[in-house]
Amino acid sequence: MKCGFVALIGRPNVGKSTLMNHMLKQKISITSRKPQTTRHRILGINTTEAGQVIYMDTPGMHSSEKRALNRYLNRTADTSLLGVDVVVWLIDGLSWHEYDEVIFKKLEQAGLPVILAVNKVDKVKEKDEILAFFAEAQHRFPFQHMVPISALKGINLEQLERCIMELLPEGGLIYPEDQITDRPERFLCAEIIREKLTRRLGDELPYALTVEVERYEEHPEISKIYAIIWVERLTQKSIVIGRQGELLKKIGIDARHDIENLIGQKVYLQLWVKVKKGWSDNERALQNLGFHE
Repeated sequence: MKCGFVALIGRPNVGKSTLMNHMLKQKISITSRKPQTTRHRILGINTTEAGQVIYMDTPGMHSSEKRALNRYLNRTADTSLLGVDVVVWLIDGLSWHEYDEVIFKKLEQAGLPVILAVNKVDKVKEKDEILAFFAEAQHRFPFQHMVPISALKGINLEQLERCIMELLPEGGLIYPEDQITDRPERFLCAEIIREKLTRRLGDELPYALTVEVERYEEHPEISKIYAIIWVERLTQKSIVIGRQGELLKKIGIDARHDIENLIGQKVYLQLWVKVKKGWSDNERALQNLGFHE
């Protein structure tokens, strides 16, 4: 049996959460087209006859540390390299970016086996370009494997999984066979609500809000969930609620549908929007809202 931890790293919005969901064949991490959608370290556990791969989805590595939330995201991303057995570095397309140089240095210091996964290869017309890029990449870093993939379309994910399994150490299962994540349903429900907010709202507002599940009641035939959407200003509250509450109602319907699929039970979902001024730049407020190291 092979068993171990695999860190999925890369810049924001390169497809790490999409990749983990497809490797698990189940949605654990929320996704959107907006950068920094992932805010927490989330484990996704895939147990097969060959062994157990424990994927670690983390916030994207980036240089901005303007607010306390940005600093928290960077710390969480940096600690993803601690205590893991294999690193999968996901990049978007056949080009390097400025911050990738920082990631190269972090990987050199970590001394871990690294797989380079080049995402969205379905958009590359000339396959010779992939081979040329891989040749150049091998000169820059001693990658154990380099795999062209499409996380969204599931291209070459079986090959990537074989490469990961090859590098994992031998050992017994760390988690029970039927466990797929380390996060409780309460946390996953809050993330689903935040995903629907992120997809429905404009570019800026999703970064100024977070979701807290205040009460989670399990009953034989229905689960009742009471959640607060925290924003930083009154004007943001009005935007989230929408005209005559229409936007908040649509967000609630979208979220309830996904939560029912997640827990396999009918759900009653109640949402409130409240203001907590400057929560994203306040270390204590972040801890109170569940942003723990």
